[in-house]
Amino acid sequence: MSASSPDEVPNEMPDADNALLQTALFKQVSPEEAAQLIPHLRRWSLNKGGTIFREGDVDHRMYILENGRVKLTRTSDDHRVQLLSIHGHGEILGEIPVFDPHGGPRTANAVAMTNNTVVVSLEHDDLFAWLDEHPRVAVDMLQVLAGRMRANNERISDLVFMDVPARLAKTLLDLARRFGEPMEAGLMVPHDLTQEELAQLVGASRETVNKALMDFDNRGWIARKGRSIIIFQPGMLIRRSKR
Repeated sequence: MSASSPDEVPNEMPDADNALLQTALFKQVSPEEAAQLIPHLRRWSLNKGGTIFREGDVDHRMYILENGRVKLTRTSDDHRVQLLSIHGHGEILGEIPVFDPHGGPRTANAVAMTNNTVVVSLEHDDLFAWLDEHPRVAVDMLQVLAGRMRANNERISDLVFMDVPARLAKTLLDLARRFGEPMEAGLMVPHDLTQEELAQLVGASRETVNKALMDFDNRGWIARKGRSIIIFQPGMLIRRSKR
């Protein structure tokens, strides 16, 4: 791997004007309070395909994604890979070993999806010592974790109650909200996923998802362009996601 990894000597963090101060971990504290924690943060830059952490690792670090995109995957006993989720700027990764009192191994792999993906890590002991000094930040952390739990519960509900086209429409709208780029014709969504990964994200077979994509395309709602999708009629996707 050409990029650095969490086993190498990290770079120093930039000054307190860093964009990390806008993330959930810092948003309710002053720059002076954040400055107490910043020296404990360690930063790495990875190229596409670089691994941040692996399923089974036993470290107790939490990561914040400063730039780029990261996917979480799991690997089965027969070496099949399942895409679990995609994460973008400001999101927290790998928090389970930090907040689980029993520790335990990591339950997923975190892999950079873009070049110049930048993450910062924070060790369990440093985080909790800081939270002792600034306990109200713990409330923000709980809100982040609660949001993650709500999203997981909603995903389970969608798998039970929604058909594949509805789940696909909802997935495309979520990707558009988080990563979409406005253009004259509509909204460009550079998902950078293989057909199999997009199907995994929807929770269906590749054939079924491709059939639904073709239907959306034929209706003029979207267009496919490599590993991007152009959304022309988000309103129609919203309506389809609620059927």
